[in-house]
Amino acid sequence: MEQYSNLSSGNEETETPDQPEVGQRPALPAMEALQQLGQTSMPGSESNIFCMTIIGQIEGHLILPPQNKTTKYEHIIPQLVAAEQNPRIEGLMILLNTVGGDVEAGLAIAEMIASMSKPTVTIVIGGGHSIGVPIAVSSTYSYIAESATMTIHPIRMSGLVIGVPQTFEYMEKMQERVVRFVVSHSRITEEKFKELMFKTGELNRDIGTAVGGADAVKYGLMDAVGGIGEALKQLNTIIETRRQQNGLAGNQQQASFAPFSPNATGSPTETHSGEHSGELPQ
Repeated sequence: MEQYSNLSSGNEETETPDQPEVGQRPALPAMEALQQLGQTSMPGSESNIFCMTIIGQIEGHLILPPQNKTTKYEHIIPQLVAAEQNPRIEGLMILLNTVGGDVEAGLAIAEMIASMSKPTVTIVIGGGHSIGVPIAVSSTYSYIAESATMTIHPIRMSGLVIGVPQTFEYMEKMQERVVRFVVSHSRITEEKFKELMFKTGELNRDIGTAVGGADAVKYGLMDAVGGIGEALKQLNTIIETRRQQNGLAGNQQQASFAPFSPNATGSPTETHSGEHSGELPQ
């Protein structure tokens, strides 16, 4: 009989869990959001800045082993779209500590960030290596921690290669896509970026360069050395500037579409000798 002691009788009132109202979207539990997306809360009305993290290895078209810490690009892209559509979100902060990953997935994330109409600020903490470099420079303003590094190296391919000349040509074109994106979204020149990319003797088992925080700013790859405080201050400054510009543009548009008001005689106002008068000349 003990196994039935926890059952309630029919006369007792049982508590029912709170159900969302009709048309109301159920809230995502904080623990589920932390496990699935690596963040404690979704974009909401409590803040006008949406913080996004890109950590570990960027996972693309292939699923990586379970022991790898990954950022799935199919999770990042919908969040960027949601933040762009949310009128309460006025700016985005992207924190990077990534070793790189899938080239096309990284370029897709970088293009999404660069094409957003809202101001964005990226911070490289720890490292922003390989395909993390285009993501780091895709924002409106970029920061790198003083102790952080960015590894610049040519792209590589793993797996079966059928035609060597054709595969080499494909990889060369894809590498040019990465170079063009980085050069067009930063102050570094193409010659300097390729020099860092193909440098020998810097890395033990690869060609390329590990660029530190101060050097990344010196080369024009990143905008400034700083952390969370500087990034938030810069992002708030850009947001405030956008507000003033939008307010000024709105006032000018309202003035240009001001309704026509005739004078007391029902005729339009005429201008003589550079002077504006509300009455017609006698």
